[in-house]
Amino acid sequence: METLAREDWQTREAAHAARADRLTAAHRARRADGRAHPVEDFLFTYYRFSPGQLRRWHPGASIRLADAAGMPRADWRFYRQVGGNVELDHAAYLEKRGGTVEFVRALLTATAGRPAQLGCFGLHEWAMVYRQPAEEVRHAGWPLRLGSEGTDAVVEGQRIRCTHFDAFRFYTPEARPLNVVQPTRERQVELEQPGCLHAGMDLYKWAAKLSPALPSELVLDCFEHARAIRELDMRAAPYDLSELGYEPVPIETPAGRAEYAAAQRQFAVRGQALRARLLTAIDALSPSPIPAQGT
Repeated sequence: METLAREDWQTREAAHAARADRLTAAHRARRADGRAHPVEDFLFTYYRFSPGQLRRWHPGASIRLADAAGMPRADWRFYRQVGGNVELDHAAYLEKRGGTVEFVRALLTATAGRPAQLGCFGLHEWAMVYRQPAEEVRHAGWPLRLGSEGTDAVVEGQRIRCTHFDAFRFYTPEARPLNVVQPTRERQVELEQPGCLHAGMDLYKWAAKLSPALPSELVLDCFEHARAIRELDMRAAPYDLSELGYEPVPIETPAGRAEYAAAQRQFAVRGQALRARLLTAIDALSPSPIPAQGT
């Protein structure tokens, strides 16, 4: 357990809050005006971790904060006072979230040990609108670049091989049988692989879910990674988002598929580095697997 002097941890706390404010400024402004954004809002509407939660700084499981007793932080959930200092209450945290900790450890470890598969070309977004009436399309306010028939033709002309259940579950009923594998929640640890864009975005989900036991700087690093992936995800989607400044990655062409795979490879490398950091932080919380206590 490392002890941070009050001046040091308050400096880190302020730097984190300023960084979080910069990263969430556009979303917060749109929310105040009642506007929506089909790309950037996803990280807040799907993952359900608010800008305020993202802004709150936590040092992680292996840091004790000197001279923090008597401050509001001492009363936050899963914290405890030790003399004049404040630290994460490991026992209380693991009692409530031990099952989540072990599931995330198992998932990240399994994913990190597999080679990246780079042949999906973002077709999951196309499968989500396959043979769907225009009024039921997920982002109905934005036109399909190739129209409905052209979009369906791309799905039918490619081999769809999505391994991520939380993408697959949004397929249209007609698209599901076209997928090479049939992901389920129960097979998530078995199937998840580091080349998957959604597995890369989910690094932010797992980091946020394990808060406050993880360093908040790591949570923000995962947030930035997820935001960059989301942009590629939607540039490769069937929608025309040029009005928002997004140039399409035309995965219906050989050049577009090559561009997508190259970007996907880079994200896979960055994702593996983040997985390693997440696993190190989990080990600082719980060095060995513990009995599941529920998620």
